[in-house]
Amino acid sequence: MSFITGSGLTRYGRHDGRSTLDLMSDAVDLALVDAGLVRADIDGLICGYSTTLPHLMLSTVFAEHYGLRPRYAHAIQLGGATGFALVMLAHLLVTSGAAKRVLVVGGENRMSGQSRDSAIQVLAQVGHPVYEVPLGATIPAYYGLVASRYMHEFGCTEADFAEMAVLMRRHAALHDGAQFRSPISVADVMASRPIASPLKMLDCCPVSDGGCAFVVSAQAEGANPVRISAAAQVHNAQHVSAAVSLTDFGAGACAARALEGAGRALAEVEYAAIYDSFTITLTMLLEEIGLSPRGRAGVLAREGHFDADGAMPLNLHGGLLSYGHCGVAGAMAHLAETHLQMTGRAGDRQARRAGVSLLHGDGGVLSSHVSLVMEAV
Repeated sequence: MSFITGSGLTRYGRHDGRSTLDLMSDAVDLALVDAGLVRADIDGLICGYSTTLPHLMLSTVFAEHYGLRPRYAHAIQLGGATGFALVMLAHLLVTSGAAKRVLVVGGENRMSGQSRDSAIQVLAQVGHPVYEVPLGATIPAYYGLVASRYMHEFGCTEADFAEMAVLMRRHAALHDGAQFRSPISVADVMASRPIASPLKMLDCCPVSDGGCAFVVSAQAEGANPVRISAAAQVHNAQHVSAAVSLTDFGAGACAARALEGAGRALAEVEYAAIYDSFTITLTMLLEEIGLSPRGRAGVLAREGHFDADGAMPLNLHGGLLSYGHCGVAGAMAHLAETHLQMTGRAGDRQARRAGVSLLHGDGGVLSSHVSLVMEAV
C-alpha cells in the first residue's frame, strides 16, 4: 500500500527560457509544498525521459540540480505510459520498504526547446526501424490507420471522434493552467486542417512545455493523502505492423488486472483519468476498458456522461487534448487532477464523486499499458 501525499502541476503551454530541469523543479516545488515536506524528507527519486534533455542519467542529473540525496534513483522510458509507470514503481518501492517517500517527476520544454521537425523525427522512431520508419510514417499516421480500422469495425464516425475533442476543451475551460481554453464545436473539429485521415488538427493533442510531480509515501501523511490500491501493466506488440489486433490492444486486460488487485469492480469506479493523445486514443481506451460500449464513446460524450455531474467524470482538467502534452508529464497531469478531485480541491471542476478512481495510460501506438486504482483515505 502507498499514498499520493502531494502533487504539483505547472501551467502547460509555452514557457520561454525554462529548461527541462527548470520545469521539473517548478513542479517539485509545488508537490513538496502540497505534501508539507522539504527536500531532506525525500529518500527516493524517479523521473521520466526528456527528448530535449536526452541524458543517460537524468534522475541523478536532476537530483544534483535540485539538491537531493536519494537512497534510490531511477529514470524510465515507456512513451506515453511513462508517467503512470513512474508512479507504479514508486508504489512498489514504498510498499516493499525500499524507500519511505519517493519523488516522482516529469517535465520538458518540448514546445519552446525543440523544432517541429526535430519533434516529428524523434517521435517517428516509435515505428519499426526496418518495416515502418523508412516508409515515413509519423505518430499521427499510425493512429490514423488505427482510427480507420476502428470506424470500419464499430461504425463510429469522424464526428464521434470530434465529440471527444469538444469534451476535453469544455473541461479545460475551467482550468487556468490549460493550454487551450476557448470552446470548440464538432463543426470546428471537422473543419480543422487534415493531419492523417481521418484525424484532423483538433483530433490531436498539442505540443507543450510544462512539468508535474508527486510525492508517493508509505504512510497516509499530510493534509491530502489518497491511497494507491493497485497498479498493473500489459505490453503487447511494440509496433503496429506486428499487432495481432488493431481494436484490442490490452487496455482492458490491464485495467481489469489493476481492479482485481484492488478488490474492486469496474462498476465501482467513480472517476476516470484516461490517456488521450488523440481522439481515437481516448475513444478506444474507454471502450476497450469497458467505460463505454464499443462505438458509443462519442455519443456518451455528447450526452454528458463524462461531465463533472455525469455518470463517469473523465479528465476534468481537459486532458492531453486541451490541457496540453509535454512528454512524460502530459499524462501525469491526469493524476494531478485526480488527486485534486479525490481530495475535494478541484473548485468549479469538482466531480460529485471521485472516491474510487481508475487511471490508464498507454505508450507507443497503444503498445504498452499502465493502470492505477486509487481510493480515498
